Amino acid sequence: MTTFASAVRSYEKQCLNKDIPSETVMAFLVELSQRERYDLYLHYEEEMPEVLETEFNAGMERILNYEPMEHVLGYSWFYGYKFIVNEDVLIPRPETEELCANVLSRIDEHFPKQDIDVCDVGTGSGAIAVVLAKEEPHVHMSATDISEEALVTARKNAENNGADITFTAGDMLKPLMEQGVKLDVLVSNPPYIPQEEVMEKSVVDFEPHVALFGGEDGLKFYRQIFADCRNVLKDKAFMAFEMGWDQRERMSALVEEMLPGTRYEILQDMNGKDRMLFVYFNCK
Repeated sequence: MTTFASAVRSYEKQCLNKDIPSETVMAFLVELSQRERYDLYLHYEEEMPEVLETEFNAGMERILNYEPMEHVLGYSWFYGYKFIVNEDVLIPRPETEELCANVLSRIDEHFPKQDIDVCDVGTGSGAIAVVLAKEEPHVHMSATDISEEALVTARKNAENNGADITFTAGDMLKPLMEQGVKLDVLVSNPPYIPQEEVMEKSVVDFEPHVALFGGEDGLKFYRQIFADCRNVLKDKAFMAFEMGWDQRERMSALVEEMLPGTRYEILQDMNGKDRMLFVYFNCK
């Protein structure tokens, strides 16, 4: 007889032996069983239903081969919304939720109760765009990505979450410039990992490299956006980016070089790491 407890303990040991976080096991079981964690603990020593056991074992074997849990499930939770994820899009990370929260607070601060035009550049799964469209009723939301495959997933996620978003295929700001778009807010979580950085196997083998690597120093796509941003921004506007935790000095130097005299701030995440860049144009 396989109990919930014995199954979890067995796979936790196997995960630890493979340097996979042991908490993945319980997180996977919670999603797969569609039961609350406290409910599973109440019945921890009871026998696991056969159908669930078969599905759990099959999924854990994939996870032990370093496939992301979200790919095994086929979805990920982000800011309380459910998103389809697959090999065409980056799995949304918790730190990006903090970026969304800070963007929403600054929209309230600088554009209170007025309709504004916002674009998520390099949208991937559409997570940022969906959250901003759902959480801020005054936003006219658009999103771009160079990957047509990613946009297929992003459109599904927008539809599934009831978000009204205009999607356009193209490289960074080019489609916006071609259409003559003018934005109040530009948001982007571009690829920012340096090309030669060693990554976890679950990331390198299963997530799209086009969404991960940002050139030799990780700043390639920030340079592109900084070079073209004035062509797509209104006189009063701000830009918001996620960035690497160790890029503060390089990012500051880049902003000061390419956007001289522009006010900017680098914000820390809940772990005290430098993870967000905000650049302001005529925002008092």
